[in-house]
Amino acid sequence: MLAGDEGPAASVAMEIVLHSARMTGATALLDISNAHIDGCLYHGMASIEFAELLSAGGGTVRVPTTLNVSSLDLLHPDLYRGDDQTRSEARRLMDVYVDLGCEPTWTCAPYQLPSRPGFGEHIAWAESNAVVFANSVLGARTGRYGDFFDIAAAITGRVPAAGLHLDENRAGTTVVDVGRLPPTLLETDAFYPVLGHLLGKNVSGIPALVGIPPSVTEDRLKAVGAAAASSGDLAMFHVVAVTPEAPTLESALGGRGSRKELLVTAEMVTTARKELSTTGDDSLGAVSLGTPHYSATELRRLVDILDGRRISDRIDCFVSTSRDTLGEIEADRLDIHLSDAGIELVVDTCTYVTPILRDVDGAVMTDSAKWAYYAPGNLGVDVVFGSVEDCVESAVAGEIRRDEGIWRYG
Repeated sequence: MLAGDEGPAASVAMEIVLHSARMTGATALLDISNAHIDGCLYHGMASIEFAELLSAGGGTVRVPTTLNVSSLDLLHPDLYRGDDQTRSEARRLMDVYVDLGCEPTWTCAPYQLPSRPGFGEHIAWAESNAVVFANSVLGARTGRYGDFFDIAAAITGRVPAAGLHLDENRAGTTVVDVGRLPPTLLETDAFYPVLGHLLGKNVSGIPALVGIPPSVTEDRLKAVGAAAASSGDLAMFHVVAVTPEAPTLESALGGRGSRKELLVTAEMVTTARKELSTTGDDSLGAVSLGTPHYSATELRRLVDILDGRRISDRIDCFVSTSRDTLGEIEADRLDIHLSDAGIELVVDTCTYVTPILRDVDGAVMTDSAKWAYYAPGNLGVDVVFGSVEDCVESAVAGEIRRDEGIWRYG
């Protein structure tokens, strides 16, 4: 491939993979079974020029390859509020990646698709929350890959034998104990994005969590990873007696013991929760849910919480999900229930990366720590973090309402 025997694109891609291998000190390459591409999200002409260079050079992916969120919702084009040139260039980029052989999944949660990597599989995933989920919850193996390298790995089918692809680098480095927090808090969805934000800010390396209930759901683990990969550089965590490489604390630590310990206190949780809001103002302008993309389970729960009520006419309420999940809930007509309630479903993208929010008079409320972390800088809006129940009650009332009961630890 490097010599050009399989075309110019494969040569360029292999050169990128080999440079990465040298930088990481790898002495070999590994075959991958799957890739997930982040480079399809438009960030300027460099994004297009690189993809078109590969396309013109005969590039095509060698492994099943999914695509991350794009800059457009192709199923609901009227939601886009940006300029026509950016729209055109974003669509041009999306089309090139499909031409390279990638699947037009357009989701930041590829682990929610019907086919996902199995335990021990080497993959090349970009999109930070997906990287964490793959390593931690699925037990697949990927580095925290980024734009341009991701498609190079997909075209060559190779990654450096380094980092989290290797056994010795997957052991926990810090024991994080949440066992002294109230059990009622640990059984609350809203706790998990806050915990993830706390981990990202306070833990370097791979945390091994103890005290998490064995009944913890994938959606809660998704929230932990997404938040920690935003506020920090997390690429993997263990949950003892839950995640596949952590049946015991000893196994989570690779038999080596921990160099560090972190006891999570109620005060630390309170601080982390406060950091996810930029204002305490009661003025509500909009609600944004679904970062990462909501699963079918989360959408069904949203319908249950609404219980037939309708969002205030003064409030825009958006929920981001994948087109695959949308197809799943359409079978039960849940999309109709959400539409009748005044909720707008967004697919293919996310509201903190694409201009979808209308002029907002007041704060935007979200149940996502990732959205809360990025939106103020990306969109210039104030954010209030709350549980999904808080978000629904606020959207229905037209003003910010938060249940403080679950956060009282006395």
